[in-house]
Amino acid sequence: MRRVVITGLGTINPMGNNVADFWNGIRNGKSGIGPITRFDAAEYQTRIAAEVKGFDPSDFMDRREARKMDLFSQYAVAASLEAMRDAGLESGIDDPTRLGVMLGVGIGGFQTIEDSYYTLYQKGPDRVPPMTIPKLIANIGPGNVAIAVNAQGPVYSLATACASGTDAIGNALRWIREGGGDVVIAGGVEACVTRLGVSGFNVIQALSTRYNDRPEIASRPFDRDRDGFVIGEGAGILVCEELEHARARGARIYAEISGSGISCDANHLTAPHPEGRGAIAATRMALADAQLQPHQIDYINAHGTSTPVNDPIETRVIKDVFGQHAYKLKVSSTKSMHGHLIGAAGGVEAMVCVLAIRDQFFPPTINLDNPDPECDLDYVPNVGVEGTIRVAISNSLGFGGHNGVLVVSAFEESGRR
Repeated sequence: MRRVVITGLGTINPMGNNVADFWNGIRNGKSGIGPITRFDAAEYQTRIAAEVKGFDPSDFMDRREARKMDLFSQYAVAASLEAMRDAGLESGIDDPTRLGVMLGVGIGGFQTIEDSYYTLYQKGPDRVPPMTIPKLIANIGPGNVAIAVNAQGPVYSLATACASGTDAIGNALRWIREGGGDVVIAGGVEACVTRLGVSGFNVIQALSTRYNDRPEIASRPFDRDRDGFVIGEGAGILVCEELEHARARGARIYAEISGSGISCDANHLTAPHPEGRGAIAATRMALADAQLQPHQIDYINAHGTSTPVNDPIETRVIKDVFGQHAYKLKVSSTKSMHGHLIGAAGGVEAMVCVLAIRDQFFPPTINLDNPDPECDLDYVPNVGVEGTIRVAISNSLGFGGHNGVLVVSAFEESGRR
């Protein structure tokens, strides 16, 4: 079987507009959540979000090109360029037909939809901006990345709500394994901190409303005082590369993607199955794909949304799959710091697993002050700790019952784990 390794990382997210700043914030347990500045949220139930800060697209691309892109496309291009530079592939690869782009996009160009509809309503159909459709469609993010790096292999977006980024990386793993190509820019992207995005999640009571005056403590996974997730935005990109291709060019290898599992609850539009049926199946599938046993897992980056429903169900899933080992491994939700990035969540959280393995560091779950009695595992409360991490899992659970699980392993030449 062709092995797939990670040779580059790139991100734009609420904690930093590059990998180094982001990871420094994670290690220090900082929060990227604050008051909404993108629009006047005074009349909204939720007035906080995990916004990207200080992003200037002209730092990454020509201003004229940036004006043709919705914010989610700008994030995708910026993070992908960082990842390709990090991988030493800023000039692309010799055969561009073997370079792909697979990005999870949960929603797409929300701001463009809102702006264009406002123009339609106020000024009529002939005044709708001509770039409306090319800016808002979900596949245009990967399309813009492909243009930026000359990727001529499979280029597409994948939409499985909050599991989108994870599932995209899983698809990249399978495509490279099967010999279809050598390198894939994979991960997730989202930019839905908009009037419609926030109000839409508010009316289904998904967002935190209790901590508008203290946004830094609003995302509190596994804590009994949690009241919903904090919406965020950004991009998390991994350069996934076939091992021999990476070796031939002397690439630095961060880690190996060793397994992927995907399933659907087929149960409810917005809530996970009460017994975690689909998440259990996806986790077991990922372990089998990686040829690993439950006791070999050291760390789980949980979906951990900070909603009343998700956290105890995800805890039960971990107990079901890992048995007594569930109490020995460490679990954390970095959403407590960077918020819930929707389609970008899986990409950013897979990156956390990679960096946790690199630095042998378990990231914290901040704001875990009063643990929910139903959530009784080691969630690395408030302060990260050093420790041995050879294998990590990243969980993503999305609306529609979608479940995605990745296994990330420390790279070993022999392939033995």
